[in-house]
Amino acid sequence: MNFSRLYRYRHTLFLAVTLLVASAAPHLRTSAQEQRDCPVRVTLLQVNDVYQFAPVDGGKRGGLGRLLTLRKQVMAESPNAIFLLAGDTISPSIESNTYKGAQMIEAWNLIGLDYATFGNHEFDFGPDVLRQRMAESKFKWLAANVVDKQTGKLFGATPEFIIREFDGVKIGIFGIVLQETLKTSRPGPNVEIGDPCAAANRVVPKIHAAGAKVIVALTHLAMNDDKQLARCSGVDVIIGGHEHTLLESLAGHAPIFKMTADARELGRIDLNISKSTGKLESIDWQVIPVTDEVKEDAAFAPLNEKYGPLLKSLEQAVGRTDVELNIKSADVRTRETNMADFIADAYRHATGADVALVNGGSIRADTTIEPGVMTKRDVLSMLPFNNKRVKLQISGAVLRSVLEYGVASIGVEEQPGRFPQVSGVRFSYNASRKPGARLTEVTVNGKPLDDKAMYTLTTTSYVAIDGGDGYTMFKGAKQIITPEQGPSESDVLQKAISSVSAIAPKVEGRITRIDKGKDSGSCP
Repeated sequence: MNFSRLYRYRHTLFLAVTLLVASAAPHLRTSAQEQRDCPVRVTLLQVNDVYQFAPVDGGKRGGLGRLLTLRKQVMAESPNAIFLLAGDTISPSIESNTYKGAQMIEAWNLIGLDYATFGNHEFDFGPDVLRQRMAESKFKWLAANVVDKQTGKLFGATPEFIIREFDGVKIGIFGIVLQETLKTSRPGPNVEIGDPCAAANRVVPKIHAAGAKVIVALTHLAMNDDKQLARCSGVDVIIGGHEHTLLESLAGHAPIFKMTADARELGRIDLNISKSTGKLESIDWQVIPVTDEVKEDAAFAPLNEKYGPLLKSLEQAVGRTDVELNIKSADVRTRETNMADFIADAYRHATGADVALVNGGSIRADTTIEPGVMTKRDVLSMLPFNNKRVKLQISGAVLRSVLEYGVASIGVEEQPGRFPQVSGVRFSYNASRKPGARLTEVTVNGKPLDDKAMYTLTTTSYVAIDGGDGYTMFKGAKQIITPEQGPSESDVLQKAISSVSAIAPKVEGRITRIDKGKDSGSCP
C-alpha cells in the first residue's frame, strides 16, 4: 500500500470538511480586523489504542521510541503542542499479562504524554490496578463520565476538565469513555459510566465559564457515539479512539479524528485560534506515518533494555503458515476470516464440543501474518487475554439466541466485539432486519438447528461465566469443563499450530450476510 498517497488523498478530502466547519458554524467567522490578526496555533498530537511500546507489523510500523522522535520534531516547530492518548493502553498485550500495563505507563512517562482518557481495556485488570497505574502516571487522566459510586466523585479523582493557555488563548479538554465498558471489561460493581452527552452538557458550560472558547473532547467511543456527542455538546474538536481504523468525520461543527492502533500513525491537528476573540478560526491536519524510516530516539534505549529479555523470549518459533492469516480487527469483528475459523476449530477440537464460539473482539493483534514461521509472539498477540476454555451444555434455543445477539449490532456499531466467529455451525443473517430477528438459516454439523435439542458449546470463561461483550444468555448453563479445568486459549491455539507441519486455513463460508452490506437503517 502506498501510504503517502493514501494520506495525501485523505488530506485532500478533509479540505472540504474544513470548509464545512466554517459554513456549519457561523460563530467561527471573524471580522476583517480579526482576520488580519496572526492566530495562535495550538497543535494536538494524537494516538489511540496503543498496546505495545515496541514496533509492530514485523518492525515496520509503530514503536514509541519512534514516536518520541516525531514528538520532538513537532515540538521544535510548534511549541504549543499537547500530546493526547484517546484510550486503551494498559491492556491487552503479551507484556501486560506480566506487568499489568506498568510498562506502558513507564513508556508514556518517558516520551512526555500530556493527557489520556480511559479506554474500555484500562479496566481489564480491575479498578484497583487502574488506580495503581494512574498513581504511576506523570500525565493526567481525564474521564468526565466515569464515577466512583462509593465516593460519588469521578473515578481516581480525575478532574472534570483541564484548561490550557497559550499566548493568551485558552482551550478546554475533557474526557469521555464508552458505556459498553461496563460489559466489555472488568470495572467492578462500584464504577458507573454515565451518558456521554449528559456529562458533556454538565462540563462544557464550566469550561466556558473558565474562559476557554475552544473545547476538545478526548474520547474513547464508537464513531456513531462520537457523532452524537458532537451534535449534543457544541465541542469544537473530537480526538477519538476505539475503532482501530483511520477515520475522519464531521458532526455538528466538530471534526472527529481517529488513528488506527499501536502508534502506526501520529495524528497532528493544528488549531488556529484568534488572538483577539479566543475563538477557533480554522483547523489544519495531517497523518504522520510511524515507520521504520523514523529513527528511534536514543532516550528510549533503557526501556528496550529493561524489557528486552521478555521480548526476545517471544521470538521462539512454534510453527508455520503457508497462507496469509487475517486477524485485522475490522474483519474479525464483522465477518468470517481464515484465522478466526482456525481459532474456533482449535477450541472445538480441544474440548470435543459440538460448537465453538469466539467473540471477535477477543482476537487481537490487528494485522496480517505473512506466510512463513510463526512465533510465540504471534500466538500471544492474537489471544493476549489468557482466558480459560470452558465447555457448556445448552439448548438449541439458547444457541439461536446467542447467534442472534452476536449479529444484532452489525450496521449499528462500527466494529462490535460480540461478533460470533464459529466452528461446527453455519448461519446466514440479514442485517437489514430488526435486531433479534436476523438469522435466516442455522445448521449444526450439517443439520438444521433444533431449538429443543441439547448441544455442547465451548467458549471462554470471559464470555460464558463473566457475560463478557454482553453474552448473558449462558447464565445457569451446565458446565462440563469449568474454568478451573479448562486450558488457556493461547495454549490451545499454540498446540493446534504446532501439531502440523504448516497451517493453511481458508474462509469456508460458515457465516453469510445476505443483505449485500446494507445496514439496519439506524442513524449514524
